[in-house]
Amino acid sequence: MSKSKMEIGARLLGWYDRCRRDLPWRARPGEKPDVYAVWLSEIMLQQTTVAAVGAYFDKFIKLWPRVQDLAEAPVEAVMQAWAGLGYYSRARNLHACARKVAAEYEGIFPSDEAELRRLPGVGPYTAAAIAAIAFDRPAIVVDGNVERVMARLRALETPFPAAKKAVPRLVAEIASRKRPGDFAQAMMDLGATVCTPRRPACALCPLSGDCAARRRGEAEEFPRRAAKKPRPLRRGAVFYLRRADGAVLTRTRPPRGLLGGMEEFFGTDWGEGLAEAHSAPIAGVDLAFAGEIDHVFTHFALKLAAFVGEAPRGAEAPPGGRWRGPEEMAAAALPSVMRKAEARAKKFLGPAVLPDARIGP
Repeated sequence: MSKSKMEIGARLLGWYDRCRRDLPWRARPGEKPDVYAVWLSEIMLQQTTVAAVGAYFDKFIKLWPRVQDLAEAPVEAVMQAWAGLGYYSRARNLHACARKVAAEYEGIFPSDEAELRRLPGVGPYTAAAIAAIAFDRPAIVVDGNVERVMARLRALETPFPAAKKAVPRLVAEIASRKRPGDFAQAMMDLGATVCTPRRPACALCPLSGDCAARRRGEAEEFPRRAAKKPRPLRRGAVFYLRRADGAVLTRTRPPRGLLGGMEEFFGTDWGEGLAEAHSAPIAGVDLAFAGEIDHVFTHFALKLAAFVGEAPRGAEAPPGGRWRGPEEMAAAALPSVMRKAEARAKKFLGPAVLPDARIGP
């Protein structure tokens, strides 16, 4: 490594020592990292912001302080605690990983990057992050923040995502050999707080003198991006049925696939055609159209036609369904799109029965 490249890493670490973020899963200076906390936070942070993760991380740590506790928890409880955070396959993998670590590693996470990648839900990035941050191994950690920093530092003309292949090599050129964990976190902190997507604070950046994009006066023009393909639109229908005693009809989605294992209201498949009128899940219940719900997933946009209906007290649930009382509904593992449907239905139907109403079978 050339002296100038070594100096870049040293300047970055000096800045990190002064300006590091105080995060609930991050060890304080001089403290040894909690491997369980690092792993838990890295899984939660996959495609999710720090601001969104904070409350969920605190909840999980309080419910399951150790990986063994998480391993012993019912997967349904884990999915319920995860509800609202999105990308629900992460929650299933989180639970599977905890069980594997508890059963096969005696509750101790491996420190080797290759061994970490053998765990459920731990891909190349997450394995590198855990190895570097939790064990101070010399792993190259590259997330979206790091990609942006390097694209500006080197003024990469190749648009992303094609430029992704070059970034690990560029990071390795300036990475600290003595403090790999701090270096990895410093790069992420720099991208999150200074080298931001819009209006980067170049005057505060410890690497401003080394930044090719800043010298050109084009910091905000990087990273270069390839033209995005239009997001396809899918349509479907969702049925919110409320019984006279206040219970609501739900079911559990299949364990695999989008929103796998989460709870939902009955509805149609989500396709590319227009949603047609459908019968209620329970015979004899009239449905009323309550409007449309818009929701955006990573790879497609969804427009759901919401139908609501009121079932008589004592109505039995159809196969695969269950009636949930108001308290159960408040704690149910409903994904965000179903919470939107619930809010629309409640607005249309009005208040439910009084709190002291008895929930039937």
